[in-house]
Amino acid sequence: MSADTANLETFAFGNTPQMADDLGALVVAGVKTATCWAASQGEQTHVGKRMVMLDGTGRPWAVIETVELALRRFGEVDAAFAYDEGEGDRSLADWREGHERYFKGEGTWSPGMPLCCERFRLIEVLDQEAIR
Repeated sequence: MSADTANLETFAFGNTPQMADDLGALVVAGVKTATCWAASQGEQTHVGKRMVMLDGTGRPWAVIETVELALRRFGEVDAAFAYDEGEGDRSLADWREGHERYFKGEGTWSPGMPLCCERFRLIEVLDQEAIR
């Protein structure tokens, strides 16, 4: 990492190395510009915060910056946000199915669960080799 990024917090998307690689690739490709997590996990970012995204092996891959953060219930997530998450066929129905499965696997699922919904922008790709 460069001196500019050495002091930034790091994170990886998802809960497996494969998910970190798959979702990270969508970010680097410009397809994924949003994400969410169970609000019970706390507010993990704020508007203007920059973080280093890691690949599935823990290598720094890219820098993103939070541009929007909102608290919404699961059922309040709209088609535009689902599309911006960039996963699956990018439809709201696919988003709901995939995220319900993910949150059930984490043990945080409930139909009215609050989510932290983040939109972000890609600032810099740090490791071209990580692009799959």
